[in-house]
Amino acid sequence: MKYFLHALAGMTLAAGAASAGGIDRSGQSIGALFEKGTYAELSFGYVSPSVTGNDLVGYGGAATGNVADPYAAFGLAYKQDLNDRLSLAFILDRPFGADVLYDPTSVMLGNTKAYAATTSATILGRYKMDRFSVHGGVRLQQARAFVHLEGAAYGGLSGYSVALDRNMALGYVIGAAYEIPDIALRVALTYNSAIEHDFDTVETLGAAVIGVTPTTVKTPQSVNLDFQTGVAADTLVFGQIRWVKWSEFRLDPATFIQSVPDGLINLHDTVTYTLGVGRKFNDTWSGAASITYEPATGDDLVSPLAPTNGKTGITLAAIYTKDNMKITTGINYTLLGDAFAETGTPDTARADFSGNSAVGIGVKIGFTF
Repeated sequence: MKYFLHALAGMTLAAGAASAGGIDRSGQSIGALFEKGTYAELSFGYVSPSVTGNDLVGYGGAATGNVADPYAAFGLAYKQDLNDRLSLAFILDRPFGADVLYDPTSVMLGNTKAYAATTSATILGRYKMDRFSVHGGVRLQQARAFVHLEGAAYGGLSGYSVALDRNMALGYVIGAAYEIPDIALRVALTYNSAIEHDFDTVETLGAAVIGVTPTTVKTPQSVNLDFQTGVAADTLVFGQIRWVKWSEFRLDPATFIQSVPDGLINLHDTVTYTLGVGRKFNDTWSGAASITYEPATGDDLVSPLAPTNGKTGITLAAIYTKDNMKITTGINYTLLGDAFAETGTPDTARADFSGNSAVGIGVKIGFTF
């Protein structure tokens, strides 16, 4: 039972993170590292955000359309014990991403778009010392991105584009955990380092190339505090606190910042809280429910490339267990916080985004050998 509960908590936390509809997509879970014996899993997800707004009335009030495109997510993990104390895991995920496109009917931001994708491969080791363990490893991350600005809100920069070519870079993971297996208690603290990419960059304004230079971008450092404990027979309470230093995630192309020193992206740090309960009904079926809350940060003025602020979501999961196989399905509904998309120096609100949400579904198939 205690090993099943580890897997249940990890799946539900990951589903909540992946369904938020924002830049942070996987939650950087390392739950597979705590599975029993030799373990392998595949996970798939699909998220459909609804992020709509309108130009402010003073600018005509035209609709922005749904600026957040649906996206698919996948992951895989493999974990193996080398001996009674040492184990290794390989985890592949897509931690960060963006798919933004404004409808051309928006006078202020029409045809503004952004695409970003990352894929990370992480190799982790874990060393157990009775109830205490330490874990750590290296993360190889590939990233690429494209941003196009258009609309009256950008003035003379309307028509500006920047393409960041594919780049690979290294980071690291380190952490520790404390466990009491008899009551399914585990508290794990994991630090994910920032990863610094040096992108070959091409900047254009309309059809003219205005810059070919390198651009340094850091994907943010983060800390995950995961916890779980049995509270009754076949019942588990679990949760997570996740901090992400988004303020260090900046995009400052050399030519662009000559006109706009604040750069293309300026985000606030976030803290996300998750709390849930899992229940084993019989040897075949189990379920879980969790609530996720991320308070709004700073003021209501945000980047048009991430036009929400805060979130509240609920995730429901069901697990089918047969012999050495577990199939987990989950659905998440998240209310996304209201915000105003801004441009200019000083910051000036251009469009109002309110009443938005995201729906995500996911499936994970795990095998223990």
